[in-house]
Amino acid sequence: MITFHMKVLTLGFRNYKRSGFEFLIWGFLYSEGMDSSPPAKRRRESAESTLSPVVIFAHGAGAPSSSDWMQRWKNMLKQALHAVEVITFDYPYMSGKKRPPPKAEKLVEFHSSIVKETATKYPDHPVILAGKSMGSRVGCMVVSEKDINVSAVVCLGYPLKGINGAVRDETLLQLTVPTMFVQGSKDALCPIEKLEATQKKMKAPNELHIINGGDHSFKIAKKHLQANNSTQDEAEDAAVQAIAAFISRSLEG
Repeated sequence: MITFHMKVLTLGFRNYKRSGFEFLIWGFLYSEGMDSSPPAKRRRESAESTLSPVVIFAHGAGAPSSSDWMQRWKNMLKQALHAVEVITFDYPYMSGKKRPPPKAEKLVEFHSSIVKETATKYPDHPVILAGKSMGSRVGCMVVSEKDINVSAVVCLGYPLKGINGAVRDETLLQLTVPTMFVQGSKDALCPIEKLEATQKKMKAPNELHIINGGDHSFKIAKKHLQANNSTQDEAEDAAVQAIAAFISRSLEG
């Protein structure tokens, strides 16, 4: 079969004009099962495929990955980031009898295994770690682990304050990958002024989007929405678009 095509190409070169020669090459590529689309289109599609991220989305301390909040944000992130997949999972303590979560440090190994499995499954796609509250804090710890290659981190309601009220910024100060924060202005676990002070000390490129009136889960009181002539959906959509813009800049840079 290969010898036959080589003879056809040689014959075409000898007896046909250039346009005929190009036609024979086109037919050869098609007959061998190769992509016959124009080279510019193939390059563009290849670049878009490579830039499409895979997102690993970790839940918070109290609700599992199947919760309405997690599923809603999973869908929003997938659409806004044009993600090839948004992977959710449950930390081991969520199975069986309901119990409080262990210290965040004890969840790092399990979270890291999810990241490594995902990187193996999608070797040509950038990996983005996203997390709700505790899940974002654990994700930030995972980024600093050996053999972990992550392109960016998205923190949804980062729990900057601990139970005793102390600011827990050590993990954030160790980050070197682009980090996006989305915080409610009324989030008691992360006073905006404390986070902004931490941002200034961070080595990693970072950005903050504030959901005005939002609590730790971004819920906005009806009175606040009415006073600002806005809706919950509009506030969350603005946050997702800010995330998408940040991730796009980070991947292109």
